[in-house]
Amino acid sequence: MKKHNFYAGPSILSQYTIDHCVDAIRDFAGTGLSILEISHRSKEFTAVMDEAEQLFKELLDIPAGYRVIFLGGGASTQFCMVPMNLLKTKAAYLDTGTWANKAIKEAKLFGEVCVVGSSKEDNYTYIPKGYTVPADVDYFHITTNNTIYGTEIREDYDVPVRLVADMSSDIFSRPVDVSKYDLIYGGAQKNIAPAGVTFIIIKEEVLGRMEGVRVLPTMLNYKTHVEKGSMFNTPPVFPVYAALQTLKWYKELGGVKELQRIDEEKAAVLYDAIDSSKMFVGTVKAEDRSIMNVCFVMKPEYKELEKDFLEFATSKGIVGIKGHRSVGGFRASLYNALPLESVKVLTAAMKEFENK
Repeated sequence: MKKHNFYAGPSILSQYTIDHCVDAIRDFAGTGLSILEISHRSKEFTAVMDEAEQLFKELLDIPAGYRVIFLGGGASTQFCMVPMNLLKTKAAYLDTGTWANKAIKEAKLFGEVCVVGSSKEDNYTYIPKGYTVPADVDYFHITTNNTIYGTEIREDYDVPVRLVADMSSDIFSRPVDVSKYDLIYGGAQKNIAPAGVTFIIIKEEVLGRMEGVRVLPTMLNYKTHVEKGSMFNTPPVFPVYAALQTLKWYKELGGVKELQRIDEEKAAVLYDAIDSSKMFVGTVKAEDRSIMNVCFVMKPEYKELEKDFLEFATSKGIVGIKGHRSVGGFRASLYNALPLESVKVLTAAMKEFENK
């Protein structure tokens, strides 16, 4: 039976990426060696790293003065690495969910943190609005997509300070005006690659900001990795190679604008099914709905049927729609590699279960 993969991460990869990775595991670039055992210093892998950075810049139209680096440690390491490198006295954060909250906790280790807005009291069902970002902070941090709660910021904010964004789960789902940001980071295991590599897009002028302020561990200094082209230590070789294949696939599809069109179509199909259902209901305000992670629940009178629906969906080859353990319900992750066909299978299953 064909599987329809709605897992939130690690998540679905394109068949293009999987096929090219399988080939490289057997024989990478005609070397007679597997990508799993190749030296990261070899000219063949150095070319992979260079091309991955180049394609990142091309697909996102990243202007001059920025670098793209690939590190280990996941986005969670960036929660501390960002303030360690950028926070001199005070930073502003927008609290929109679990991961934003974790980033706030880490930032408090390095300086004062001003939480300018939060939707926590309303179970993170919307993106806070109407707040003011203080002009005296070192940077303003946002989490653009909130995987657990299903809200998303789909615009590039204009703020009077440096802007930092965690785009782990919606990178490449829309065009981004990178010039408005000083740093964008994210784990790759949702829209780019298998777990194990983290991307950082960083403005060169912010490098070395802590000189004379605090001594940074070598491995946690962005400048270290920019100067060495992500090669200061052994990078996550296989995930970087997989990321390159995904980037090539994105380019073949037509780039980020085409990905945006496809993603918005998929989300519309699912949200329409939820909104027209007598049994299911969405959990967040319509204006802030994520097109990457669609969260929904059974209406109160059908609550006891959640387990039955999960079993029914599984019988149709649908996997990964159980909501995060902290919130329950259902979550369908519609990342870039998920085909529209899978969304239609899910909505058909919802309708069939409702009719039963």
